Amino acid sequence: MEMRSGRRQFLQVASSLGLGAGWASLGNITPANAADMVVTPEAVRFRPEIEPVVRWIEETPRDRIFEVAIQKLESGLSYRDLMAGLFLAGIREIKPRPVGFKFHAVMVINSAHLLGQVAGDRDRLLPMIWALDNFKNSQAQDVKEGDWTLARVDEARVPSPTQAKKSFGEAMEAWDAEKADAAVAGLCRSAGAAEVMEPLWRFAIRDHRNIGHKAIFAMQCWRTLQAIGWQHGEPVLRSLSFGLLDLQGDKTAAPVGPYDVNLVNAAKVRAGWQKGRADVGATRAMLEALRQASAEEACAKATAMLNDGIAPETLWDAVVLASGDLMMRNPGIQALHAVTSTNALHYIFGASGEDTNRKLALLQAVGWVPLFRERVKPPEGTTIERLTPLDPDSKGIEAVAEIFSELDRDRMKASRKVLGYLARGGSAEDVYAVGRSMVLRKGRDSHDYKYGAAAWEEHVLVGEPSWRPALLVSSLTNFPGAAKEESPLMRRAREVIQDMGHG
Repeated sequence: MEMRSGRRQFLQVASSLGLGAGWASLGNITPANAADMVVTPEAVRFRPEIEPVVRWIEETPRDRIFEVAIQKLESGLSYRDLMAGLFLAGIREIKPRPVGFKFHAVMVINSAHLLGQVAGDRDRLLPMIWALDNFKNSQAQDVKEGDWTLARVDEARVPSPTQAKKSFGEAMEAWDAEKADAAVAGLCRSAGAAEVMEPLWRFAIRDHRNIGHKAIFAMQCWRTLQAIGWQHGEPVLRSLSFGLLDLQGDKTAAPVGPYDVNLVNAAKVRAGWQKGRADVGATRAMLEALRQASAEEACAKATAMLNDGIAPETLWDAVVLASGDLMMRNPGIQALHAVTSTNALHYIFGASGEDTNRKLALLQAVGWVPLFRERVKPPEGTTIERLTPLDPDSKGIEAVAEIFSELDRDRMKASRKVLGYLARGGSAEDVYAVGRSMVLRKGRDSHDYKYGAAAWEEHVLVGEPSWRPALLVSSLTNFPGAAKEESPLMRRAREVIQDMGHG
């Protein structure tokens, strides 16, 4: 069985893959002390301790944002406040309709944060620095499209604490954005964080419109607020509710996908459904249904399996494998969102404390895969669980380098080499560690970050560990190969830090 590589050997291999020379992490970071700044009267104003951070992020030109951020950090700005300021700048400055496109500057921040948390010291700050530039790009695009700004709450319409939850539910059911805006503000002021999120989870998972971005947006809001503090929740959830009601120009206000069918299915699921038996055979059967059945048929099969005593984790394994299979067989933006929206629904399943919401998160995940399948149209060929292993020529961490070099020539062959590497005792974590470093140094798009974080998380969450090699295979589909040039943006970010005396 191969031994895991030492740190020095790993770094040597990472350098040979074009991941650049090392640089020291920033020192201890402390809270900022900055003067207050002025905002326009009509715009929402954030809490006084974070408003100055938001303002310099909003007002600094794109070509100066790296240097200014490093100067602020040197002067005592905390990483947490940098993350909060960046997230809230996006909430105020970027219109969440459509939920996607330029709005990825907001939705990607938690993914960037997660990748940074598991990166080495040298790379830990890179994702947030990249996200600053990404925001400036989206901010400029928003200006071109009308310069939307999140306005202040219409206080006259905010319902009383006893009516806020009911009013919000009514507004969301009626697709009434103005009523929902005031109601969610009232809800945030009158209830605890978990209670506030339950109706938002429900309306985030009801609609496949925006190819799953609504569920992704809700998940990212909650997770980012967990990192920066719930005290920032009201403006964030106002932006979220506005985005969840986007109809993309449709005249009929109705959810896209099997939501109405799954409301009926959820009511049929047995009591005690959250306990059941793990069954690899049931996972395979569900996986085959997801490759052939309609959304409604797949949801009916999942409901029957739950009532037959199959554990929810067994069905989640099938959904995660099916979305990864789409990515492996026909990679692209649609297949990528099959993976990231599955991850969002899986997270919501774990975060919600309401029984019907949990059922719906699972059933909607089942139903969305066939919708993605019809868009992706995967070609005939070997599926994710039937790929045969191929031994790499190298051993240990050098085999990982070989796999990432193979990605540029033949991704399917690289995938088979991953299976061969794992079969003889190789470390999946070493593969993911190099993959994450590739994203941090060579990634150029929000989707690189969203996918990298989602793929690793699903690898960890899988119910049956024997499926992990197949999930690693699918993850390789979107990792940059060794021959891909380093992102000029990230090269500049490292140079800025080195120039500031941190090299």
